[in-house]
Amino acid sequence: MISTSTLSDRRGLWFFVVGVLAVVAGVLLHLPMFLMGRMTHFRLYGMPMGSEMYVGMAAIILGVGIAAYGLLPKNISKQLAASQEIVVSPPEDAPLTRAHWTLMSVLVIALIIDIMKPASLGFTIPGMVSEYGVPKATASLVPFFALTGTVIGSIVWGVIADIYGRKASILLSAVMFVGTSICGAMPSLYWNVGMCFMMGAAAGGMLPVTYALLAEMMPSKHRGWALVLVGGLGAVGGYFAAARLSELLQPTFGWRILWLLNLPTGLSLVLLGVLIPESAKFLLARGRREEASRVMERFGSRARHISPAETLALERGPSVALTGRAFLGKLLALSLAAICFGLINFGLLLWLPADLVAKGYSVAVSSKLLAESALIAFPTVFIVAFAYSTWSSKWSVVAAVTVTVAGLLGVLQLEFTGTGSPVLPVALLIVGTNALIAMLLPYAAESFPLRIRGRTTGTVAACTKAGGMFAQLLAIFALVPPLALVSLIIIVPTIAALILVAWFGKETRGRDLRDLDPDGHTFAATGI
Repeated sequence: MISTSTLSDRRGLWFFVVGVLAVVAGVLLHLPMFLMGRMTHFRLYGMPMGSEMYVGMAAIILGVGIAAYGLLPKNISKQLAASQEIVVSPPEDAPLTRAHWTLMSVLVIALIIDIMKPASLGFTIPGMVSEYGVPKATASLVPFFALTGTVIGSIVWGVIADIYGRKASILLSAVMFVGTSICGAMPSLYWNVGMCFMMGAAAGGMLPVTYALLAEMMPSKHRGWALVLVGGLGAVGGYFAAARLSELLQPTFGWRILWLLNLPTGLSLVLLGVLIPESAKFLLARGRREEASRVMERFGSRARHISPAETLALERGPSVALTGRAFLGKLLALSLAAICFGLINFGLLLWLPADLVAKGYSVAVSSKLLAESALIAFPTVFIVAFAYSTWSSKWSVVAAVTVTVAGLLGVLQLEFTGTGSPVLPVALLIVGTNALIAMLLPYAAESFPLRIRGRTTGTVAACTKAGGMFAQLLAIFALVPPLALVSLIIIVPTIAALILVAWFGKETRGRDLRDLDPDGHTFAATGI
C-alpha cells in the first residue's frame, strides 16, 4: 500500500514537524518584547533587542530551512523528467462534485489569509510613521520591499511548485508566513522592511500556485467562473479581514498586532493543507499511481503520456508573430489595465487609511469605513463570476474597469468637496479592482495562442506589481501628490485601458482555446 500522506516519499515527516516547531518557537521568543510595551500602547521604538530575539530569528531561519528539506521529494531529476511526458486533463462537461466545492472553499480561505498580509500594510503605515517618527516617504520602504518580495516570490514559487508539488508549496509558504509574525515585535523600522520582504516572497507564489491547482482539477466548462470566483472572494476577503481586524484590534494593541496575527493564520493554513489534494501530475511523476488514480477519480481528471513525436510537435509548434496591430493592441490593453490595478491597489488604497487619519478620523473609524466598503463588495464577486462565464468574458472585464473609473470619480468628488462618506467610492474601487484582477489573468490566458500564452500572461501579471512598485517609489522619494491629484492622474490611463480593452479585446467565452493557434490540429493531438 502506498501512503496517501503528502509527506510520504519526501525527505522526512519529522524534519517538517521539527521545522514548523522551530519557527513557532522563534516567534514565541519575540513575544516578551511585544508585551514589554503594554504600558505604552505597545510602542517599542528604541528599546534594545534581547538575546532571545536573535535566538528566535535564528530559529525561524533554521526552521524554514528544515521544513523545506523535510518537504523535498527524493530523486528530483527523475521526477522532473517524468513530468514532461505526462498530461493531466480535467473533464470537459462534468458536473461539480463535493470534492470540487471543498477545494474551492479551502483555496478561498488560503487566498484570504495570503492577501490580508499585503492588505494590512495600509493599516500599519500610520502607526509606523507615528511610532518611528519618520516621514511617510521613509515608511513607504515597507510596502515597496513587500511588493519587491512578491515579484521575486512569483518567479521562485513557480520553480518550487514544480519540484515540491502544489500542496507542499502552499504548506511551505504558510510556514514562512508564521515566521514573518515577528514584524510585530521589531523595535526598528528597517527590521520591519526585511521581514516584509520575506512576507512578500512567501505571498508572491500563492495566487499562481492556487490557479494552477484549480486549472488542473476543475472541469473545463466551469474553470473560467471558478477561477474568477476564487480569486475575487480571496481578494475582497483579504482586504475585509485586514480592515476588520484593524478596526477591532489596533485601538487596544496598536498596529503591531496585525503582524503578530501571521502566527495563528499561518498555522491555520498549515492545518488546512489536510483538505488540499496533491497534484495528480506530481503524483504520477513520482510513480505514486494509486494515489494519483484516487485523486483523478475524485475530480474526474484524466492522464496520459505524450509520445516523443507529440512532444516534438509541441516544441516546434506554429510560429506566432509577436507583432501586429491586433496582438500589440490586445497586449497593451491588458497590460495597461494591470498597471492601473497596481497603482490603485498598492498605491491609492494603501495611502487611503493614512489620508483618512490625516482628515481627523480615528484609526478605528477609518478601518471600520474601509471594512464596510469591502463588505459591500462581497456579493458582487458572485455577479462577476456569473457574468464572466454566462454573459461575456470581454465585456465583464470592460465592466470591471468601468466600475473602477466610477470609484476614482467618487474619490475625486470626496477630495474636492471634503464632504460625504468614503464608503461608496472605496466600495466601487474595491469591487472594480478586485473584479478586474480576478478576471484579468484568466482572460489573458484565454486571449493568446499557446506558443506565447506563458509570456503574455506573465507580462500582464508582472504589470499588476509594476504599477504598485511605481506608486511606492513615488512615496519613497516623497513625490506623492495629494490624493485628489493621485486619483486624477490614475483615472487617465484607466480610461485609456477601458477604451483599449473594448476595442482590441476578443470574446473568449465558450471558445476552444486551440482555435487561437494557426494549426489547431497540432495542439489538439497533444491533449493540451
